[in-house]
Amino acid sequence: MPEQPTYRVIVVGAGFGGLGMAMALKRAGIHDFLIVDQADDLGGIWRDNTYPGAACDVPASLYSFSFEPGRWSRRFPPQAEILAYLHTLADQHGLGPHLRLRTSVSSAEFDEQRAQWTVTLDTGEQLRARAVVSAVGQLNRPRLPDIPGRADFAGPAWHSARWDHDVDLADRRVAVVGTGASAIQFVPEIAKVADRVDVYQRTPPYILPKPDRAHGEPGLADRVPALRKAERLRTFLYGELLTTGFVLSPKFLAAPMRMWRRQLEEQVADPALRGKCVPDYVMGCKRVLFSNDWYPTLVRSNVELVTDPIERIVADGVVTAGGVTRPADVIVYGTGFQTLDFLAPMAVTGRGGRALRELWHDGAQAYLGISVAEFPNFFMLYGPNTNLGGNSIIYMLEGQIQYVLAGLQALEREGLDWLDVRPDVQRSFNAWVDKASRTSVWESGCRSWYTTAAGRNTNNWPDHTFLYRHRIRHFDLAKYRVMPRRPAPVTPAGDPA
Repeated sequence: MPEQPTYRVIVVGAGFGGLGMAMALKRAGIHDFLIVDQADDLGGIWRDNTYPGAACDVPASLYSFSFEPGRWSRRFPPQAEILAYLHTLADQHGLGPHLRLRTSVSSAEFDEQRAQWTVTLDTGEQLRARAVVSAVGQLNRPRLPDIPGRADFAGPAWHSARWDHDVDLADRRVAVVGTGASAIQFVPEIAKVADRVDVYQRTPPYILPKPDRAHGEPGLADRVPALRKAERLRTFLYGELLTTGFVLSPKFLAAPMRMWRRQLEEQVADPALRGKCVPDYVMGCKRVLFSNDWYPTLVRSNVELVTDPIERIVADGVVTAGGVTRPADVIVYGTGFQTLDFLAPMAVTGRGGRALRELWHDGAQAYLGISVAEFPNFFMLYGPNTNLGGNSIIYMLEGQIQYVLAGLQALEREGLDWLDVRPDVQRSFNAWVDKASRTSVWESGCRSWYTTAAGRNTNNWPDHTFLYRHRIRHFDLAKYRVMPRRPAPVTPAGDPA
């Protein structure tokens, strides 16, 4: 049998996290790595989400790498610009030869004897690596609702992250199921062309104004790095203000609450419709959204916000409570993603045959969202409890990337086969996460994609983001169990390598 290719590092995922990790490896002089991604292009969620109106809801000054600020047409750039930005980074940093697209990882298994990971692709091909970095993200697997009759619908239907651009919505009756972050962006766009849009809402979101504006020709801020940093800091501090309300006390959300209510009252005059737009939970318990045109879209004559529960879907429409059938030619599901199975469908097996999926049966846990005990030389970017409710994930990723890089460098510097976070360290960290989460808005009683069915916060960082960066500023080898480097195992003659 041919020898499997062996790499120093295999990175799974070619979105912001995976590309950022690759750039850091190259800057550190590490070139023996491979990035694999199941799709036919890089870009992660910015490759997958091409729905009308798709754009960032964090200002680009912060939703970009600090070392590559980029040039943007707007303060909140559209999807195509963000994807182009990632392509530019890949080209400038020579990542093309390291990319292997259309490559799905079915499993990763740690070989204790060899001190290597065996990465099995869906084709059956196997690769080996000293370390694996998962950068698959939390928002990459669309979630379709379990509604009776969903398969019976006769017309086109799709999830917002798999938009069917071949279907012309002009003069069509469109049913939109869900009012999450994606629907907030695409409903105003399709309402401009569709004959009718019925928006089926289970829970109303909080909508804050989106201070968007077009950027003109390059100005002083583009030429003076200090001004760019000042804008980045200003955006960051605003995000931290929101975070303070989420993790310390909702009292700090008084100003955002006034902004939300003022926008709602100014844009929705009808008391009945306005009442449907008022959440019954604490701001931040579900994702806070930003839009200037959501409420104005709901008052359009061809748009109706439907709050009656959906009973079932039939061939020609949607049936709501009481047996009322509302006709539809097209159904679009803006129903979010499967966020709690962080690495699925990839099966990860560590020391002693331990399956990560089984260990996470009651909710994912990791040390700093990066390392898991009994899984040596396995790291995660954007792992458990590293999502944010009020700031930029790119800020978090930059810190994680440097932490993982330091761990990889420690393997070489200390002459180690592997390093594995100590179980007591992981338990102590997650006990703190659980305690801090209990006083956060995310565990205040509402259901969201941040928490498990039992209400445990597995997705969000329960403190300010600058404190996360402070925690991961140094890689502390004392927090890890280590295995000194051993001689390579001898393969018996005649046996496959």
